[in-house]
Amino acid sequence: MTCRIKEDADSGLLSVVSIFFSVVHVPVVVTQIIKRARKRAPTHSNALQLLKPSSELRIFLCLHGLDNVPASINFMEISRGISDPGMVIYVAEIIELTEHISSIMESGEGVQSNTIKDKAVVEMREQITNLFQAYIDTDGDGITLKRALALSTINNMAQNICVLAEDLMIALIILPFHRNQRQDGKLDGGNPGFRHVNRKLLKNSPCSVGILVNRGFGSIGKISRSQPSVKVAAIFIGGRDDREALCYVGRVAWHQGVHVTVIRFLVDTSAESTRLAAYRVSLPEEEEMGLDDECFAQFYEQHIVGGRIAYLEKHLANASETFSTLRSFEGEYSLVIVGRKAGANSVLTKGMNDWQQCPELGPIGDVLSGPDFSKSVSVLIIQQHKLRGELDGLDEDFTIM
Repeated sequence: MTCRIKEDADSGLLSVVSIFFSVVHVPVVVTQIIKRARKRAPTHSNALQLLKPSSELRIFLCLHGLDNVPASINFMEISRGISDPGMVIYVAEIIELTEHISSIMESGEGVQSNTIKDKAVVEMREQITNLFQAYIDTDGDGITLKRALALSTINNMAQNICVLAEDLMIALIILPFHRNQRQDGKLDGGNPGFRHVNRKLLKNSPCSVGILVNRGFGSIGKISRSQPSVKVAAIFIGGRDDREALCYVGRVAWHQGVHVTVIRFLVDTSAESTRLAAYRVSLPEEEEMGLDDECFAQFYEQHIVGGRIAYLEKHLANASETFSTLRSFEGEYSLVIVGRKAGANSVLTKGMNDWQQCPELGPIGDVLSGPDFSKSVSVLIIQQHKLRGELDGLDEDFTIM
């Protein structure tokens, strides 16, 4: 394996990170990764909510191919926030290391020890680089673009992205959903390999993770910088993931071309169905609700009081009312931002797991991304990084066969 960061000699703006994994030497490489990861007990949490205002936002933006570029550029645009301190974006293709690609790779010594010779991959990367660089040249103030390539077997992709993300002090990894939108607006069957990578990254990532379900977000055209042209909604029920999503929404709110509405779902304790369900709040849930209220109060003061963000409240009794309310938003927004897991108010999503198609999206994300919802609403599902002494599932997921 060669894992390197190579600065572009001509420009400090564009750099390249390359990850190569040799099929023959994978056991040796993974052994070193395991030892390295086990020695590290993370001393900080790479989460948006804990970023200092003076810190730049560092994002690892993953692509499966050219189809992901327009939506990814629009994601970069709405994420820019305040230009100072700005953000650093690592744009990385996730490419499966096949026998064909491995057989025609050139190996050597020095910095450029591996060279991909597959013509299709080389041409795709050149096109992607040109598209992102064109955006940076015209609209990239406050954004530092760095290019990356994750080339690995599917089974080893997530582990090595985790190590790289920790090395680069990434705060947020953005992954494309494994299913793409077809011409008729519906989502295709998807790539099971990419789904496997997404699920393992959600479990083991050293930072927060977002999954972008693209249903037209890349086709809305260039986002205006002067007047609202895109409508974005954020749903807040509660829990660490919703708080992380709310923190990201705070960045989006600074964009003059985006009209943001935050919709808070609250438990209607007076409803008959809620009383019949014997709704009770435990001590840990009370603490979680306290964190929710504290976070939301601060957000309300910063963004809603001044009119930068619109605000709605929905008092609901159960998951059925939650589902109906979500359906009522159909066609209203280009993008909906949600946390992956509900917190203390999980009574509002209780039972949704029974019909989930993609549990990795969480109950709300799964509904919004499902076939019963709008074909023109994209969804960003965010999971906050949880501070821990070791990567979850390390012994299981890093097993050498």
